[in-house]
Amino acid sequence: MHDPRVRPLLDELAVEYDTRYGDLFGRGAAAEELNRYPAEEFEAPAGALLIIQANGESVAGGAFRRYDAETAEFKRIWTHSAHRRRGLARRVLEELERLAARRGYRSVYLTTGPRQPEARHLYLNTGYTPQFDLAADPETIGPLAFRKDLAEPVLLAGDPAQDRGEAPRFTGSSSVR
Repeated sequence: MHDPRVRPLLDELAVEYDTRYGDLFGRGAAAEELNRYPAEEFEAPAGALLIIQANGESVAGGAFRRYDAETAEFKRIWTHSAHRRRGLARRVLEELERLAARRGYRSVYLTTGPRQPEARHLYLNTGYTPQFDLAADPETIGPLAFRKDLAEPVLLAGDPAQDRGEAPRFTGSSSVR
């Protein structure tokens, strides 16, 4: 993701990954994970990037890319540590779902790590279906996969995409204040 507003979030995410998973995957594994996908995979029309800013500072964000023809894969949903417990991750998740539905995706796939109980809790409480045994020790599962069907997008009167009979397109990144 080339947008400079993403850098503070990714930098802190790397520290978080190394802190939570360094003993499991080794220090520096976070950088490898964060660079696994080319930035172009998150660009329109198949992907999107969402950033929430407060006073010009990036405080939360997330992105999606094409997983398959009907499924968006959400990645890097993150809230800066100084801004947690304010509902920002839920807000990012909800907006990414709306954007994905408007792009024509019918479902979402995402994974989180076994040492991220906050993320697991968020996804379970927002209608995501776990693709793993909830009773199992997360450490024995590896990445925790979730799926969710998306609602049909609601087109507003006057939306140019509606006039053309197509789903509206989200172009570029967004800054939600």
